[in-house]
Amino acid sequence: MDLGSTVQFAAYCLAAYLLGAVPFGYLLGRLRGVDIRQAGSKNIGATNCWRLCGWRFGLPAFLLDVTKGFAATFLASRLYGDVGEPSRHLLVIGGGAAAILGHVFPLYLGFRGGKAVATSLGVFLGIPEMLPLGVAAFVLWTLVFLATRYVSVASTVAATGLLAAALLLRVDGWSVSVDPAGPWTARWPLTTFTMLLVLVIMYRHRENYRRLLHGTELKFGRKKNAAESAGK
Repeated sequence: MDLGSTVQFAAYCLAAYLLGAVPFGYLLGRLRGVDIRQAGSKNIGATNCWRLCGWRFGLPAFLLDVTKGFAATFLASRLYGDVGEPSRHLLVIGGGAAAILGHVFPLYLGFRGGKAVATSLGVFLGIPEMLPLGVAAFVLWTLVFLATRYVSVASTVAATGLLAAALLLRVDGWSVSVDPAGPWTARWPLTTFTMLLVLVIMYRHRENYRRLLHGTELKFGRKKNAAESAGK
């Protein structure tokens, strides 16, 4: 990349970060009159917004978090569509990574953000080579969530399932097949990015895992009683 292209890419990543940093869950909570940083899990993501403010606020928060991740990679894939692999993958991933960093470390809220699940879903939906896998991961998330009512469990299973698919499969449009060449060919940036992102998601859910082990993790839709609230 020449200097002009480098500056353009840096500006794009900055814009993606600032978009990703928009705390839609927090803003919609404030619209409802609730500071979601001070209640529930105190997380600014869509799950806490939904739990505290109801689906009329939680669903838009989820969709907007997905949209900001989608926009970051979809626009990059169009901007750098003529660049060959693996350079194009690196450029597209750069925009997606910037949006995810913005969500996890938002400038507007003192760098204390969400857990990156919804925004990461949007990132993968915006990458043509990952779109079917992203859709499958969301379907898996939905099935596990309906079976367990634990958002943390659904998010972890969906993330690890996405990683397994990225390691084994190659996507051509909506055609998905086992890749005999393996994951470290020209698509190695996608594989590496998926691995790192799964680690980030699992790290951001570390407190949820502790609560699961101790039997104190709340199922979605269940209210904390007074004793549980005091114990937190």
